[in-house]
Amino acid sequence: MSKPVMQVALVVGPDCDMESQAVRAALEYFGVRVFTYWIGRPNDLISVLSGDDLYEGTDMMLLNFHGDEGSLIMPELGEEVYEEDEPGGGFGPGEIKRFAKLDGKTVIANGCSLGDPALADAFLERGCRMYIGPDDYPDGNDALMFVLRLFYEIVQQGRDVKEAFAQAVAMSGELSMYRLYERQES
Repeated sequence: MSKPVMQVALVVGPDCDMESQAVRAALEYFGVRVFTYWIGRPNDLISVLSGDDLYEGTDMMLLNFHGDEGSLIMPELGEEVYEEDEPGGGFGPGEIKRFAKLDGKTVIANGCSLGDPALADAFLERGCRMYIGPDDYPDGNDALMFVLRLFYEIVQQGRDVKEAFAQAVAMSGELSMYRLYERQES
């Protein structure tokens, strides 16, 4: 592989494997180096969001998860399986504020309702430069096409994230539910 144009962390939640394989193949075809993280439990996600298990030089993070009511849906484990201090249930704003360290990263959360303002604010509060996600429940094919178009515009067309976002949401009225949040410098 020649020098990659960017490095992306593809963080894959439960039951998101088919879409994630399609995204990874397309991004690698575009010349992106993709590091895939398969999330089996909350501590796996914490390791990535905290930076403990994130490859140096990662430019963007794509959270490919199902979501509901502004939280990432996590695998359900038996109570006896959780480690000490490992959160059970959904992974929402409280968990992001508690565990994430995302200084300067752009995060795309491509799952239902993951563009919820409270979740976006939590990511921005923890250092995320830009946060993108749908504030409603997109069809799976629309979510896939949004991500592919976003990265196509960034990589192939040389657009910045805001310009690429505008091109991606313009593909379909269904994609108007996607939101871009940006950290305001004080």
